[in-house]
Amino acid sequence: MRCERVTVAGGVEADLITCQTLIVGSGAAGLNCAEHLHELGVGDVVIATDSLGGGTSNNSGSDKQTYYKIGIFGDVPDSPIEFAHSLFDGGMMHGDLAYAEALGSAPEFFHLVRNGVQFPFNRYGAYVGYKTDHDPRQRATSAGPRTSMQMFQSSLANVRRSGIAVLDRHEVIALLSARGDRERRVIGALALNLERLDAPDHGLVLFNCENVVMATGGPGDMYEASVYPPGQIGNHGIALEAGAVANNLGESQYGLGSTSFRWNLSGTYQQVIPCYYSTDPEPPARRSAALGRPREGGGGDVRYFLNDYYYDMGQVASNIFLKGYQWPFHAARLRDLGSSIVDYAVWRETDAGRAVWMDFARNPVPTHGMEPLRFGLLSGEARSYLERSGALQATPVERLRHMNPLAIEVYAEHGIDLGRQPIPVAVCAQHNNGGLRGGIWWESNLRHLFPIGELNGTHGVRPGGSALNSGQVGGLRAAQYIANVYDGRPMSRDEFLRACARQLEGELDGIRRFLNAGAGAPTNQQVRSEIQRRMTRHGAFLRSLEGVSLALKQARRLRRTIASEGIQLNGEGELNLAFQNEHLCLTHIAFLETIRAYIERGGGSRGGYLIADPEGDLRVETRRGSELPHRPENLEMRREILETALDQGGEFRVRPVEVRPLPEDESWYETTWRGWRNGKVFEKQR
Repeated sequence: MRCERVTVAGGVEADLITCQTLIVGSGAAGLNCAEHLHELGVGDVVIATDSLGGGTSNNSGSDKQTYYKIGIFGDVPDSPIEFAHSLFDGGMMHGDLAYAEALGSAPEFFHLVRNGVQFPFNRYGAYVGYKTDHDPRQRATSAGPRTSMQMFQSSLANVRRSGIAVLDRHEVIALLSARGDRERRVIGALALNLERLDAPDHGLVLFNCENVVMATGGPGDMYEASVYPPGQIGNHGIALEAGAVANNLGESQYGLGSTSFRWNLSGTYQQVIPCYYSTDPEPPARRSAALGRPREGGGGDVRYFLNDYYYDMGQVASNIFLKGYQWPFHAARLRDLGSSIVDYAVWRETDAGRAVWMDFARNPVPTHGMEPLRFGLLSGEARSYLERSGALQATPVERLRHMNPLAIEVYAEHGIDLGRQPIPVAVCAQHNNGGLRGGIWWESNLRHLFPIGELNGTHGVRPGGSALNSGQVGGLRAAQYIANVYDGRPMSRDEFLRACARQLEGELDGIRRFLNAGAGAPTNQQVRSEIQRRMTRHGAFLRSLEGVSLALKQARRLRRTIASEGIQLNGEGELNLAFQNEHLCLTHIAFLETIRAYIERGGGSRGGYLIADPEGDLRVETRRGSELPHRPENLEMRREILETALDQGGEFRVRPVEVRPLPEDESWYETTWRGWRNGKVFEKQR
């Protein structure tokens, strides 16, 4: 890494950092890529991150956060192509990418094991698996509630031992590009040093590099109801603005999460069968004085609302149990009184302005003449699981303490006693299965740009925990390509400054627009809140053509307002937030455009969302009656991916692309060896 001071457009000074590869983001995927680059001999690597340790990898988890890998124990047969089928068959994923993720699964899993991630093994050394959602086998494993946190911390330790430069508090606000031999390519990035926003140069930092790896995660802060750590914007907007193509943006995952402390409420949190109830949102002090119920969360008017949907306590309790490994909302599980009725019921309460709570101190409370909970009322699946686990204690918290005490400790570390305090919950955005388009080496359509992790759109409707594997494999694949193909040096200083001069002028104009915004411009908080409310209401797990069309009109209006009036800052320390919000505004338009295109093309309810339609063939049938008409899934659309990109006029265009099939890999060793020696293995086949 070389750092120097330069003068750019209009006489503005900036730091210029020159390096071979820049990694933007410091989560498990980005750090893993840095590790592999170092192992492969690429020494000049710089990591730029706005908040080291502040991302999703180091701040999210569940009861036992899942890592999905190929089966490697016992006598159950498995193979890379079988694994690839599990990723591919749900649709919206290219077969060659699924196969690459399958092949990389075992090497990357054991890379994590060598790093010290504490995946459990038995006395023979077998890493025993369990089933997760959409998993036909027992491929899942876990290091406990903090699997991704261990991945992050162990990888960061390796990065530090390797001497790789980590620039904390550096937020990238633009990708810089130039015309290459045949196609446009990335040549660097522009960032703000967040410790120097009030300096005369506003903390401007230029990166001149041969490659950019983007590992900035998902756009969690695009939603009001979100289980992502606060502040996660994903940086899709930066890449889209630079000309990157996105795919699968409409494919997201939503599930029940706690909202005071953001955490996924899957697995044993549900399998111990806690009590769900809702209240009005009155302040607790007023409610306690009025009702004399100091344990109740929220306000008064307590309703055990799940009892309104199911016919008896056995159905209520069994479906709460099933939310453990059927945790994400799934449209198909609304039928036949399935477990996604729980998500729907929670959403109806919160949409009506009520607060929803989970209470681990007591079992579900019977109403409507239902029997109190006893284990004999449970479905065979639920009863057998609890019996085999020895989890027949009297209360949910006792069962949780028996099966998974670490799940209790996570909340205790945040001052929450699950045995005494109900926790507020909602159906939250949890993961985006779409993102930027990448090839089999994870390179974008913009050459020398490698989106990895959740930012990469390789994810279709897939088994739970496969995203962690995808991020690790993507980091390896990108590093291999960079080390073997893109190992050249960056441009000279003068050539770089000439190539990006016009782009820099535009970004400096943006800074001035924000700094000079008038009193009539929206504030950062107003912009962020508007985007979040709109996406949670119209772009989450319940969608309709009418709602999405309305949301798009409002979103475009917000974009025009930001372009013409800027964003009001409460001091120069908010400059980076203004760039975040401008890019998040662009991102949420791209998402809404993709969702609308999907619905207009005849898309139906699938995976993580429902398409409401008055003319739909399906209804939600419960004790409440028949409601919420919606479309069934259009299975033909599993064979296509919707790609989204900005056109020359600054508007998004969405086009369907046929899914590439799973490859028939009949490689012969001798020809493979020759292709490896002469570098043919790295030739692009898009």
